[in-house]
This record gives sequence, structure tokens and C-alpha cells, in this order.
Amino acid sequence: MVSLFSQSVFHGALSPPCLCCVKQKDQFDNLEKHTQWGIDVLEKYIKFVKERTEIELSYAKQLRNLSKKYQPKKNSKEEEEYRYTSTRAFLATLNEMNDYAGQHEVISENMTSLITGELTRYVQELKQERKSHFHDGRKAQQHIETCWKQLEASKRRFERDCKEADRAQQYFEKMDADINVTKADVEKARQQAQLRHQMAEDSKAEYSSTLQKFNSEQHDHYYTHIPSIFQKIQEMEERRIVRIGESMRTFAEVDRQVIPIIGKCLDEITKAAESVDHKNDSQLVIEAFKSGFEPPGDIEFEDFTQPMKRTVSESSLSNSRAEGKYEPKFGGKSKGKLWPFIKKNKIIETLLGTKLSLKLITLNTQVWSLIEGAGPEDFSNLPPEQRRKKLQQKVDELNKDIQKELDQRDALTKMKDVYIKNPQMGDAASVDHRLAELGQNIEKLRIEVQKFEGWLAEVEGRLPARSEQSRRQSGLYEAQHSPAVNSCAQDRESSPDGSYTEEQSQETEMKVPATDFDDEFDDEEPLPTIGTCKALYTFEGQNEGTISVAEGEMLYVIEEDKGDGWTRIRRNEDEEGYVPTSYVEVYLDKNAKGAMTYI
Repeated sequence: MVSLFSQSVFHGALSPPCLCCVKQKDQFDNLEKHTQWGIDVLEKYIKFVKERTEIELSYAKQLRNLSKKYQPKKNSKEEEEYRYTSTRAFLATLNEMNDYAGQHEVISENMTSLITGELTRYVQELKQERKSHFHDGRKAQQHIETCWKQLEASKRRFERDCKEADRAQQYFEKMDADINVTKADVEKARQQAQLRHQMAEDSKAEYSSTLQKFNSEQHDHYYTHIPSIFQKIQEMEERRIVRIGESMRTFAEVDRQVIPIIGKCLDEITKAAESVDHKNDSQLVIEAFKSGFEPPGDIEFEDFTQPMKRTVSESSLSNSRAEGKYEPKFGGKSKGKLWPFIKKNKIIETLLGTKLSLKLITLNTQVWSLIEGAGPEDFSNLPPEQRRKKLQQKVDELNKDIQKELDQRDALTKMKDVYIKNPQMGDAASVDHRLAELGQNIEKLRIEVQKFEGWLAEVEGRLPARSEQSRRQSGLYEAQHSPAVNSCAQDRESSPDGSYTEEQSQETEMKVPATDFDDEFDDEEPLPTIGTCKALYTFEGQNEGTISVAEGEMLYVIEEDKGDGWTRIRRNEDEEGYVPTSYVEVYLDKNAKGAMTYI
């Protein structure tokens, strides 16, 4: 079979041998350039695939970092937000994106191993094979050129000897025809002519032999050696072409193999999106923030045509006196200056203006720091529903702690039994101290559980309200602080409208001199007006310090909301108090100055 590459050389086979060698050399140069170009194409494709793998790795890394960036942090507030279906769907999306990134890493790994690595090794083998083939071609070309030179030398020598023989023959004939030439000279010319003819015959024989040898070598060169070399180069080039085609097919297959898994990731994201339930999320918000308060009742008609004493709430000052409880009085006028709503800085301001001792000032500061800090242990400062959830959560935590202690105790008991049966393994008495500690811890935790379950039962309506004595025993500060702290912070209860009432037992009364202190509150000038407000809803001020307003009523603002959800307003000189900020629309006067701040 004749190589397609060799056919490009055979068109000059009938030309003179020297011209064939020149054309053959040109074809070798062309083939050498073409095969080198093929290797360059292969190396370019390897570089392309390598850069693609780097892009896939970079993309996968960025996707993983993105997914990690938005993952909820452990033991943070964000974990609580993932109870909603929308946030859970988002978390599922982040997880699927992490798997999605993993598939791009698989693409990079497979392309590196199946394409880049294999083609790099193949290129090295291809370069060695190409070098070997062209070395054989150069060697064959040099051999035929050497044979051609030998033939040319033999031919020139034969031609020279023939010419010398002709000249010698002509000289002999001339000498033989000349009568003046001696016989010896003629004999010498004849011998010289015979010698030249013999040399010409020898050159002829040598030329004939060399020509036959060259023709044989030339036939083998053009019909055996060169076609074989060109055939090998052709096969090498075809293998390169096939290999790069297979690599391109593998390039596509690597991507196609991960498409089903990527499709599953996208299906899971779609499934997570379909699981978003707006009704369920709304219900979770309702359960999380519902207070359990009853809506306010109808406002009773107050008849001002007859002299009568206005009704006050059960937690008012007059009602407290009627029940025989002593409430500390801080002023003669009822202007809403009551403990639950008086700001800390105003109390300090008033106390600084009096002649009370530094001890009383320190006491009130401690009271307010406790009130504003950690809440009571029974969560009585929270609305009923929120309080129930907190108590239930506390009971569950305590039960988990009890279970952990029981597991430890069981494990130590088994260890002790093993030590008793096998004294060489350990001293059984060494675990008695730890067992005693665990027993004490379990008993304390069970007492705590009973206490919180009692409060939980009270909230759920299964038990009557706690007595004053049990309330004092369950307070957070009874064992650490004075009775005055208990009277201000511990006995505070949440009322249905979100405000607070204060109870004081006879055992924890705060004995405060009312002389100078009352006078200071009596002499206090009213706060200046800083704006107006309009009541958006009707509000019944049933607790001390609050004021009742009707929907649409216009009033004066004398103190802004300080972050506690209450705004202080005034109807006239004698009627002022606090209302929920959400119940009114405030219009502040930009030119007015607010209440003075004392440092």
C-alpha cells in the first residue's frame, strides 16, 4: 500500500535523480513543519482544558464560600429564624449549592485526569516518535545522496578514460603513418593506446557496476524506505488527530455525566421553594408573639353633672389604702408621677433636689438597676402567652439536665458494680463521692422543675394564683437584696393591657419619710409641652400613671417615648399620664424644648 504522503514525492520519480532528491528534501521539510504544527495544536488544546479546570475549581470555591457565608451561625439568633418555611427553604438552597459546587470540582478532577494528564503524556511520546521518523528519513536521504555522488564520480572517470583512449589511439595512428618516426616511437605509442583502452574498459565496467547498484538503491529508497517512513509519519499524524477528537468527546462527556446530579440539586431547590408555606409562617409568628391579653372592655359612662368621686382602678393609690396596704407616697398631687412610669433619671433628679441622705439615693439607684436588668425568675414581667412559653422552655431544659445527671449516675453505678466484682480494676469507694454529688444535683434540679411547673400550671389556669409568701420565696433577689428591692422588682406583675401594677406585702413595706419628699413633688413645676398628638384608638387607663383617651382626641405631648413603648401626655393642668405610643400619632414642635435632662 502506497502512503498518501509518499505520493507527493513520486510525481518526480521519472525526473533526473538530483531533482528527485531536491523535491524529496522539500517534502521532508513540509512534513516536518506540518507535524510540528499538529503538536502545537495539541498543546494548545491541553492548555485550554487546563484553564477550564482552573475556572471550574475557582467557581466551585466561590460557590462554597458563598454557601458558607450565609449559613446560620451556631448558637446564634439566626438559628431561631430557621424555623420558618421560607428560611428553611433558603437553608436547603445553600446546602444544594454546596453540592452543586462539588459537581464542578468533579468536572475539574475528571478533566485533569482524563484529558490534561493523558494528553500531556501522549505529547511527549508523540515528540519522540516524530523525532525518530524524521531521523530515519534524513538518514535514508543522506544514503541515496552518497550513492548518487559515487555514481557521478564513476561516470566522470569512465568519460575521462574514454577520451584519453581516443587521444592515445589517434596519436598512435599519426605516429604509425609518419615515415620519419622511428619504429620504437611507434611501438611506444601503440602500447600507450592499448593501455588507455584497457583503462577505459575498466572504468566502463566500474561505471556499469556502480550504476546498477545505484539503481537498486534508488528503487529501494523510493519504493521501500521512504514510503515506509512516510507511512509511519502518516499513521502518527492520524493517531494525533484521532486522539484530539477523543479528548474533545471526553470533554463533553465529563460535563454530561454531572448533569443528572446538578439536575437533582436544582430539583431539590425547586422542592424547597414549593415547601414555602405562608400560612404556616404566619401562624408561627402569631404563636411567637401573641400576648394572651384580653381586649379592653367598653368604657363606662362618667356622669359629671353630679359631684361624685371618679372611679379608679384596683391598683390605684386610694384602693390600696382601702385594703389596708401602705403605699409610699411621693407627692400630694396626682400627676402620673408613679413608680412604674417614672424614669430613672427623673427619680435621681428629684432625689438630688431633696435633703434625703446619700443612702436613700443609692438604694433607689440599685432598685432601678435591678428592675431594668434581669427579669424575675418566674418571668412575671412577660405577657401570659410569652411567659408560658418561657416557663415551658425552662422546664424542658431542666428535664434534659436531670436526664444527663441520671445517665451519669447510672454509668457510675455500673462502674461501681464492676469494681465490687473485680477489685483489681479499681476502688469502689472512689465513686461514692461523685454519686452523692449527682444525687444532690438531681434533687435540686427536681425541686427547680417542681417550682417552674407550679408557675406553668398557674399560667395555664390549673392552679390558683400564688400567695404572697410563695411569691416572695420564688423571687430572684430575696436572698441577695433588701426588702425594698423585693417590693419594687419582685412583686411586679403584668396587667392585661401590658402595663404593670405593684403589690407590697406588709412584711416588705418601704418606710420612707414623706415630709420633705412629698413637698418636693408638690413644688415640682409641670413639664413644658413639646408637641401634640392625636389618639388613634381608645385606651382605658385603668392603672396608676396611665390616662384614658378616646379615639380622635387631641392632647398635648410632654415627654417622648424613651424606648419603653409609652408616651407621656397631658389633657389639662390636672390630667396627665402615659399612653401606649402605638395608640397615638405624635406631632412634635421642632421649636419647643423637651424636658430637661439631669446628669
